[in-house]
Amino acid sequence: METGIRSHQGELLVHPLSNPGAAGICPEMLEVAEEANRAGDFSLAVDIYSSQLADLQQPDRGLCLRKADTLARAGRISEALDSYCTAASLGKLRPEELPLLVEIIARTLREKELGIPGTLNGFGKSSSGEDGVESNGECEEDEALDLFSCRLCKCLLHEPITVECGHTFCKHCLEDETVKDCIHCKQKLNKKDGDGLPNGRRLNVVLSGLMDKLFATESKARKFWVEGEMLWKTRNLLDALEKYSAAVDLVPSSGRLLCQRAELHMEMRNFSQAVQDANSLCRLKPLWTKAHCLKATALSKAGRNDEALQEYFLCVALKPDWTKVKLEAQRVLSELFSSVFENEDLPTPLHPLQGGLATRLIKPPALLRSLRPLTPLTQRPGSSSQDSEFSVTKSVPVDNSSSRLSVLTPAKSDLAAGEGSTKSLAEVLAALPAPSGGLKRKHSTDETFSPPPKLLRPVCGGRVVPAELLDSGDLECSLCMRLFYEPVTTPCGHTFCLKCLERCLDHNPNCPLCKENLSEYLATRGYNKTLLMEEVLQRYLGDELAERKKIHEEEMKELSNLNQEVPIFVCTMAFPTIPCPLHVFEPRYRLMIRRSMETGTKQFGMCIADELKGFADYGCMLQVRDVKFFPDGRSVVDTIGVSRFKVLSHGQRDGYNTAKIEYLEDRKVEGEELVDLLRLHDSVYEQANSWFTSLKDNMKSQILSHFGHLPSKDPDPQASPSGPAWCWWLLAVLPLENRAQLTILAMTSLKGRLIAIRRVLIFVTRKRPR
Repeated sequence: METGIRSHQGELLVHPLSNPGAAGICPEMLEVAEEANRAGDFSLAVDIYSSQLADLQQPDRGLCLRKADTLARAGRISEALDSYCTAASLGKLRPEELPLLVEIIARTLREKELGIPGTLNGFGKSSSGEDGVESNGECEEDEALDLFSCRLCKCLLHEPITVECGHTFCKHCLEDETVKDCIHCKQKLNKKDGDGLPNGRRLNVVLSGLMDKLFATESKARKFWVEGEMLWKTRNLLDALEKYSAAVDLVPSSGRLLCQRAELHMEMRNFSQAVQDANSLCRLKPLWTKAHCLKATALSKAGRNDEALQEYFLCVALKPDWTKVKLEAQRVLSELFSSVFENEDLPTPLHPLQGGLATRLIKPPALLRSLRPLTPLTQRPGSSSQDSEFSVTKSVPVDNSSSRLSVLTPAKSDLAAGEGSTKSLAEVLAALPAPSGGLKRKHSTDETFSPPPKLLRPVCGGRVVPAELLDSGDLECSLCMRLFYEPVTTPCGHTFCLKCLERCLDHNPNCPLCKENLSEYLATRGYNKTLLMEEVLQRYLGDELAERKKIHEEEMKELSNLNQEVPIFVCTMAFPTIPCPLHVFEPRYRLMIRRSMETGTKQFGMCIADELKGFADYGCMLQVRDVKFFPDGRSVVDTIGVSRFKVLSHGQRDGYNTAKIEYLEDRKVEGEELVDLLRLHDSVYEQANSWFTSLKDNMKSQILSHFGHLPSKDPDPQASPSGPAWCWWLLAVLPLENRAQLTILAMTSLKGRLIAIRRVLIFVTRKRPR
């Protein structure tokens, strides 16, 4: 014979019999009853259990529980309570014996009152559809997580700090030792030992002022709230309560704040005040599971188990996978059953077979008060009183629009409600006082509830930003005096446009405002945009930001024009196809290199200096291949020559030289001239190769390490606009003065360039020491 207790999910519960071998108990019939339960034929199972009990001189506790569970599964709650009470009179009901009753009542409440569909086997699943996933109710919290909420504490940002990845959190949230990574991007937060903040960061000055300006009352309340939390941690409970109360006075509609004050009241054993706060919370957020759980806990600690049970049922109905609350509901239900039979003033239940249904068992008043609101919403025409109660297998479709959750205040009449009653839930509720759950009844013929009024939702999803309070002056860079574009916040808490900050750090590694040293910040080059500020700009100052972006794009377009205004690096000779590594340390050239990267051209001109004009009239364009930055802002730039140019006009921009240029190309020849050119080309190449081969090993090693091997002879020397690469390689390694090299660079005749190189080779060969 089967014995034991089933699990919370859809398996059958088989209670152990008190006396399995007692006369009158037929094991074969019990097996038939269990098979009928598995097949869903609950009426047959109930009949078998009833007949077995009728054959006994004394009721068997386990058999009564089996019958009670089967009646509950059939939705016949009143009769099920009869059996549960009979079992309780024979021995205290343990919480683990009541999971089915709790689940059935909660499921009925979920389907009929909340209008949420569910099935017997699917009731215990998580909202995500996965079995065994337990929730604590936090995810249903109704506070709006908007743009101005900290994603760690889920409240209005208080003392906002922007971390290195660009996300912003409350200061006290970041001081928590358990916070090691950014919750948004998962980047590790490198905290210092001193204040516990990432990289010693300070308050974001702009955002802090913005919070105080836009949300003055809530910001002040948040300050009290945080102070209360700190006092609570140090066990200064009375002062903490004072701070919480001051915060609640300012923002009485904050659910999380009320929740925390209620928890503080419970820790201080002020259970009646905790119930008041929890009740306000339930009115404010009638579908927040944690609110009802908090109220249930407070009521239970206050000794009001019958009311606590109502809240636990609502919790299980709202969150079927919350195992902890299910167990609490079973515990309280067990205590209610026990309290009935421990009270000497109440009559002792009689034998189930004696007298009529109404007289053979006195229902526990507290239990009935807890279960009264759960009478059926409607009753099908022609149905009996037994199959109309909490029908699970044949439920009637519910109109969700008229079905609303309400925490009900029990009346003293109709203690036997549901005992063969045909009253609908609407008729029962009409006789009750106004509910305390925050939803008012409409006194009409159909007794439906009116839904709460819809709130206007602001653009950001939670808080309304007063348009008259926010203007572009609140988000203005103190360096360029324009609206922030790509705002970046330094560790000292000041915010600037990215380009403005970079230009300042080119000259000085200190904050432009507070003068704090930013060498470490400069070394990491962690110029990540302040994402919250950028989002505020996009949402609330969209037109101004679009205009600011237009100006920036026009500037970038102007900078990317490599004919009209080419940035000029005045330094050394550069040649096409030849690498030219540069060590950049001057602020003006830091800016120039950065702009060439930002515009996407990755090019700039290289010219030698000129005493009169500033730089020579001819130069070579360089292409940036790689940039390596040093902690102090210096950089090594790997470039290679691209093309030659002639300067048409000289200019300047932001400290560095610029020029209007035209590109140079060699004139092509044909016929006899081409034949002569090819002959000259081959001859000079052989002469160059011979010279290089004759060099000493140490000189060849130096040349090879800097410039590589002599390029191979080009079969078509006119293929490139600048001629064959080996000419430029040779010109770079030959011991010539810059002015002589510049003269050859400016030539647009390949023949003339080859003749000049041949003369230089003849000269250096004759001058070579023997």
